[in-house]
Amino acid sequence: MQQQGCVYLVGAGPGDPDLLTLKALRLLQEADVVVYDRLISQGVLDLIPGGVSRISVGKAVGHHSMPQDDINELLLNLVRRGRRVVRLKGGDPFIFGRGSEEAMFLRRHGFDFEVVPGITAAAACSAYAGVPLTHRGMSRGVRLVTGHFRDDEPIDLDWRALADPEATLVVYMGLANLPRICSELAAAGMASNMPALAVQSGTTPDQQRVSGDLGSLPEKVKAAGLAAPILIIIGRTVSLAEELDWYVPDGEELDEGAADVAHDRSVHA
Repeated sequence: MQQQGCVYLVGAGPGDPDLLTLKALRLLQEADVVVYDRLISQGVLDLIPGGVSRISVGKAVGHHSMPQDDINELLLNLVRRGRRVVRLKGGDPFIFGRGSEEAMFLRRHGFDFEVVPGITAAAACSAYAGVPLTHRGMSRGVRLVTGHFRDDEPIDLDWRALADPEATLVVYMGLANLPRICSELAAAGMASNMPALAVQSGTTPDQQRVSGDLGSLPEKVKAAGLAAPILIIIGRTVSLAEELDWYVPDGEELDEGAADVAHDRSVHA
């Protein structure tokens, strides 16, 4: 009798392979097949042993190479065949990763799954950009929202609640709607000079930052030509980014002007 398989919903983190958990690495090395998303970095994919089947189901805004329903069916068919499946997702599977939808689908069909948390972009990209999400006297909480709604529906959030100056706001997948997000927050009472920052490809050698404030960030991001994946951070703690900047992407070196490194690789207010 064929052994029943299992699906492991594994968070791959934001891109830097060194940020994988030990459990995620072990499961990649033990997998029969890895089903992975578009934003999984090459560095993480390189950790998959040769001979392990790889299936890309990458999705991009406005273009889905495989619809979610088909991904669900793919996972179900693989586990029915007794495969040990790693469903590799960027960041954390349960933070805007649709991992819970896949888990529910498997559970409703009587199959096992495990969830392996990953370091989500809000935590990792902010840290690599020098932005603490909380800081005494500046931010007493963090709010995570998505800036892109299902099926390209118009973005509709509780702007008044999100305009709280005592919290740090982190927006995933917000590039296309950045002007609307900033204007709605301003209309809800957030100060136009509230520090704001965009991070492209955070934690990777391609990381770029654009800093400004609520009023200027959309134009600065556009002028810099940033492209997805982008994380938006808005709040008082963004003002600490220059003082706490520490990350130097691979291939760059610190010199005597180390204090000016941020200016060499970032676009500032």
